Amino acid sequence: MPGLIRGVARTAVIAGTATSVSNRVSRRQAGRWAAQDQQQAAAAPPPPQYAAPAPAYAPPPPAPDMDAKLAQLAQLGQLRDAGVLSDTEFEVQKNRILTS
Repeated sequence: MPGLIRGVARTAVIAGTATSVSNRVSRRQAGRWAAQDQQQAAAAPPPPQYAAPAPAYAPPPPAPDMDAKLAQLAQLGQLRDAGVLSDTEFEVQKNRILTS
């Protein structure tokens, strides 16, 4: 029996020592890796900052007031009826008002 207890005790001491050494090596490696990560982070350039992209299209200009267009067309009609504008001039001015 004493030989059996001695063998178990020896195995326990060896296993404990191996665990202690393994843990110490792991902590040392983790410390080295952390130091390397800090050095790389300090040496790395900052990430580029980009401006927001411009909109792909410009919003359409506000439509002119429809009442103003109607008033201009009525005035053109009066000028045509009065003989100030010819039919051709009336059509040209009418198209200009309607397309603006």
